[in-house]
Amino acid sequence: EKAVDKNLSTLKIIFAVLCMLLVFEGIAYKFIIPLTRYPKIVISGTKTYSEQELVQSLYASQNVSWFSFNAAKAASLVSALPAVESVCVEKHFPDTISVNIIEREAVALTFVNTGSATVPVQIDRNGVLFTPNAESAVFDRTIPIVSGLPIEHLSTGMRIPQKYRSLVEQIASIRSLPQKYFAAISEICVVPKEYGNYELVLYPVGSHTRVLTDRSLSEEALQYMMVVLDIVKSLDSDISEIDLRYGSVSYRTDGRGR
Repeated sequence: EKAVDKNLSTLKIIFAVLCMLLVFEGIAYKFIIPLTRYPKIVISGTKTYSEQELVQSLYASQNVSWFSFNAAKAASLVSALPAVESVCVEKHFPDTISVNIIEREAVALTFVNTGSATVPVQIDRNGVLFTPNAESAVFDRTIPIVSGLPIEHLSTGMRIPQKYRSLVEQIASIRSLPQKYFAAISEICVVPKEYGNYELVLYPVGSHTRVLTDRSLSEEALQYMMVVLDIVKSLDSDISEIDLRYGSVSYRTDGRGR
């Protein structure tokens, strides 16, 4: 009987040891091993950049385990991309890295001479210039082309001069409206004046008539411009210029003002 009890106790000990080993193995596979191998990187919010390319870039910059992965370094790497406005990198135990990206939204388009070519460049509402995906903006008729900006060179994170940022903010505000006003305007040209001021010349789509206006661009100003454009063109089809500055309306045809 004592021998039987002894064997039973031995079996209980062996069973308990096996259970502990199974528990330890489960903990190792669930927590310890993930901490010491490459993390799983999950990208969200990007439209311009390939998720696969971003993951490979992050792996290449940090060939480390989840435990040693530097979230701040990863955020710095991604935020340096021209089309990225902000990024949040978080580590989720035990083996996941989440990268949530907010991309810049183009509100206007301009063209910059790089010396070897003239390239399309997007502008966000904060006046930041960025080049990725500029081709899509060219075909988006709700994104106006802004010419005449004094941009002599292009660098990452560069912004347009301070005095023109209010114009970009006005464009962004108008683009947020349900009506697509800029689909009727092919170009907005900035014309410098004395003492650092400037005026605007608008070129309506499908018309040879240009419209001179001041630097204040608003929904009311665009509605007024369209009404005046229709009225004046009904009076004379050979109008080359309409002037809405100074609170009055005048127009020019065949080199003569009226």
